[in-house]
Amino acid sequence: MENKSVENENTVNDNVMIKKSTFTGLIVVITIVIAISAFFAGSYFTNLNSDEITQSDLNAAIAKLESKIENRPQSPSQPNTQPINISIDDDPMKGNSNAPITIIEFSDYECPFCGRFYENTLPLIEENYINTGKVNFVYRDFPIQSIHPNAAPAAMAAECADDQDSFWSFHDMIFENKNTWAELDGADLLNEFEQYAITLGLDTKEFNACLESGKHLDEIRNDLQDGQNYGITGTPGFFIGNDNSGYIMVSGAKPYPIFEEILDEMLAQ
Repeated sequence: MENKSVENENTVNDNVMIKKSTFTGLIVVITIVIAISAFFAGSYFTNLNSDEITQSDLNAAIAKLESKIENRPQSPSQPNTQPINISIDDDPMKGNSNAPITIIEFSDYECPFCGRFYENTLPLIEENYINTGKVNFVYRDFPIQSIHPNAAPAAMAAECADDQDSFWSFHDMIFENKNTWAELDGADLLNEFEQYAITLGLDTKEFNACLESGKHLDEIRNDLQDGQNYGITGTPGFFIGNDNSGYIMVSGAKPYPIFEEILDEMLAQ
């Protein structure tokens, strides 16, 4: 993703190349988001130079992150932190808004562990808890731009789809097609997201205008800030509970039985 500038194109921090004629406003948006995200994610990736990173460096960083997530002491029945207050903000919710328990996920669309949760665990939670009215599920953005250069554009595209009441369909398309869009640059990436909008029957003029304007930059910035304040240092990160009893943190793409045990215990209280 180190494409050099050519006519009608512009490179943003050597990460995202955008056509000036179509996405001028988005250039500024992505630049700001990259700076914010890199700051928040710095505790994990301070040793990675984005201009010199190799595939082996990236694999090592991901393996290190996975090790930290998987080996962090966390008992599903007796979490290692006291319940804390968490805001669901005004982010997209799946399920009954009056459900007794809420799961809030802070996620990065390009994160392999977030993809693992989406594929292996979320469908079972949805089948057994969300669809039965016991639990609702809130998605909040935490793009770690320092190693996932397309994460922030994906987050902004999903937020723009949400403007047309299609967040969850777009969310699913992003995760299911990650092997395609994660390899794209600049205008090609945005054209790919536009194709998803077309497939879902969205108003593409409105969708593209939303991306170009950076309409949801503040929303992504707020999610990042909240996640950092709540102790999120890697993705996915979850908070489970409710406003009355508070929320506990679960870090990483834990398998379904861990979520099941936590949810059943909370629902029995």
